[in-house]
Amino acid sequence: MISGPTHMMREIREIPEATARLLSASGKMLGEAGAAVRERDPRFLVTVARGSSDHVAAFLKYAVELTAGIPVASVGPSIASIYGARLRLAGSACLAISQSGKSPDIVAMAEEARKGGALAIALTNTADSPLARACDFPIDIMAGAEKSVAATKTFVNSAVAGLALMAHATQDEALLAALGELPGHFEKAIACDWMGLAPALAGQNSLFILGRGPSFAIANEAALKFKETCGMHAEAYSAAEVMHGPLALVGPGFPIIALAARDSSEASMIEAADALHAKQAAVFVTSKGKTKAAPLPFAATGHPLTDPLALIVSFYGFVEAFARHRGLNPDEPRNLNKVTETL
Repeated sequence: MISGPTHMMREIREIPEATARLLSASGKMLGEAGAAVRERDPRFLVTVARGSSDHVAAFLKYAVELTAGIPVASVGPSIASIYGARLRLAGSACLAISQSGKSPDIVAMAEEARKGGALAIALTNTADSPLARACDFPIDIMAGAEKSVAATKTFVNSAVAGLALMAHATQDEALLAALGELPGHFEKAIACDWMGLAPALAGQNSLFILGRGPSFAIANEAALKFKETCGMHAEAYSAAEVMHGPLALVGPGFPIIALAARDSSEASMIEAADALHAKQAAVFVTSKGKTKAAPLPFAATGHPLTDPLALIVSFYGFVEAFARHRGLNPDEPRNLNKVTETL
């Protein structure tokens, strides 16, 4: 039995403060990096990341394409570290994301991107790291020490930093204002209780987590956290794609969490949730729209790009509690270490 709060829960509770610290302490560098992106006016942007950081990159892909109209592609780090290939990146921007800033493959790809002509920007929680030194603009996400193996506050701060970077680049005052309000919204998100999910998950070995657009990237992060902390298989799907091949796995009682944000995709998320409910699945959705699925509480942020981040904060609180409910210590996931340095 775990006595006292876990590292994971302490760090979830630190998210509002960590976000405020990032926006204050790294605001100048974010503004300078955003101005450099605006001056470069890149035809495309590439991201370099793994794990939770790659889910940040996927979230930012949607954000950049929706707000700036710049196509974004993920570049495999092994292109440089294992295969030694050179990419022609003149006139582009490269966003490398790593909490530790130490992974050799991420650092090697960032270095090669810069040599190939990209404006290189690092999002890292370690200011004096190899990745920070390899990039033109090293942005400290200011999350503070994270002891839990499962990343929480570093994921959120990386995503907020990426949004702030692009808000400065596009001079999007509405998004900058929404980011400034996030600490308060995150406090409300932490207070959302999702343990009503627990009975539907009892005795189950697998579940689906759905999203669409930016919230699809958040669904991928949530699925990873289920595996890490609860030893339970979870798969993320777009609410559109789940209605194809994956539908064959859905039967009576199959658990599904639909992470609907307050954006243009919400109606389609509700439609998918209702279609899956009709298959007798146990469907839960973060929406107040008219639906047959069971509602989950959420903290609306008033902006379509910050809304999904409040959902993952609520989810983090749930998955930590659910891991303990299953008799597991979320701070000690099997086979995992805090820092994984891949080539």
